[in-house]
Amino acid sequence: MPKDFDEALEAVLQKDPRYPREAYHFVREALEHAQQAANRASAGETRHISGQELLAGIREFALRQFGPMACCVLDDWGVKRCEDFGEIVFNLIDQHILSKTEKDSREDFKGGYDFTEAFRRPFEPAQKSGRNCQN
Repeated sequence: MPKDFDEALEAVLQKDPRYPREAYHFVREALEHAQQAANRASAGETRHISGQELLAGIREFALRQFGPMACCVLDDWGVKRCEDFGEIVFNLIDQHILSKTEKDSREDFKGGYDFTEAFRRPFEPAQKSGRNCQN
């Protein structure tokens, strides 16, 4: 990450110490991941992504980066629900690290997804109906 980001991040961390530096770097990288996916979907045309699109990108990026440890890593950072991602994003917006449109708000991150469903279920063994280990 550019030094400018780290310098600006210092101000964010001074103002709101709830989340560690690593959580902010992760969200920024996940945003880049989500933006690239959105650009591919819109034939290379750069466009603003919504909070819901960002949440989907965060989920995909976390699963790719951390696998079955995603929930543990996020929990260690104090990120326990989608609203925490919104707080991180808007802390970055408040320091002019990220930008937003008039339509963007913290509300976009409310109730996005359940962390157990999003980060643990993909790694649980598939259950076969009507079968058990004895058969």
